[in-house]
Amino acid sequence: MSIAPVSKSEVELFIELEPTVEKEVNRHVATAEEWFPHQYVPYSEGRTYSGVVDGEDWEPGDSKVAPESREALLVNLLTEDNLPGYHYALRSVFGQEGAYGYWTNRWTAEEDRHGIVIRDYLTVTRAIDPVALERARMKHLQVGYAMPHGKDLLRGATYVAFQELATRVSHRNTGKASGEPLCERMMARVAKDENLHMIFYRNFIGAAFQADPSQTLRAVADVVTTFEMPGNTIDGFLRKSVAIANAGIYDLRLHHDEVVMPILRKWGVFDLSGLDAEAEQARERLAAFLENLDQAATRFEDRRAERQARKAARQS
Repeated sequence: MSIAPVSKSEVELFIELEPTVEKEVNRHVATAEEWFPHQYVPYSEGRTYSGVVDGEDWEPGDSKVAPESREALLVNLLTEDNLPGYHYALRSVFGQEGAYGYWTNRWTAEEDRHGIVIRDYLTVTRAIDPVALERARMKHLQVGYAMPHGKDLLRGATYVAFQELATRVSHRNTGKASGEPLCERMMARVAKDENLHMIFYRNFIGAAFQADPSQTLRAVADVVTTFEMPGNTIDGFLRKSVAIANAGIYDLRLHHDEVVMPILRKWGVFDLSGLDAEAEQARERLAAFLENLDQAATRFEDRRAERQARKAARQS
């Protein structure tokens, strides 16, 4: 009769996984490419806005960005704006010393570029009403941010692994839907950063599976089955997320096929053996959730196709 190993304490895991963090930091620094936000902003197209300096009011027709992409750009930027909250949350999980602390600060510095470049682009090209944008920023940041799973090491890192990939997919598709070549290039550049960040967290949790598979699987199941994007506290987020889903920028199918499943396959979640009873139950719960998610994604796709067909019929 085999006995499942006792789960390690968070302190034990923290210490055991630090060499992985150092390794992944070195890999990331060697792989990441330096880039500059100002090179993605067409400053020569800018015009003075009305206000303290006499200029022109913003008008919806000012933007060359497709309407379907504007809502996503707003959500993406407001999400990036909450970086102070994310930094505090990650530091609460990883601390500020050694390789963990170095990564937290490096990640924060890279993420800060995303808000800079998107805001400068949107302001200069008049893609979004700057008054509405600033009011939304103030309202969103006033809500604050708390890591969904508190200071839990495994759940915190697992959440960010999925969140980074979800953000990458959203940014990339937002650029594609924009209909504006420079916007697409900018969002592709931001998405490239997000992908590298995802790899860091994905590999960290991959090492955690080696250190304590049962405890890590329980963490993964908890995160996947309760996952919400960090921008879910944005005012009107549900309405905005529906518009984004209808535009095919980020929807349940993309979440299932391009975010959740690739990472779970990389970790080999459904091939693990020697799990304790609680972990086996968590895996069963995860499998049931994924089946329901897949079915919900199909239903949404069918309804969206029906709506598009009715709209096309009315216009013909």
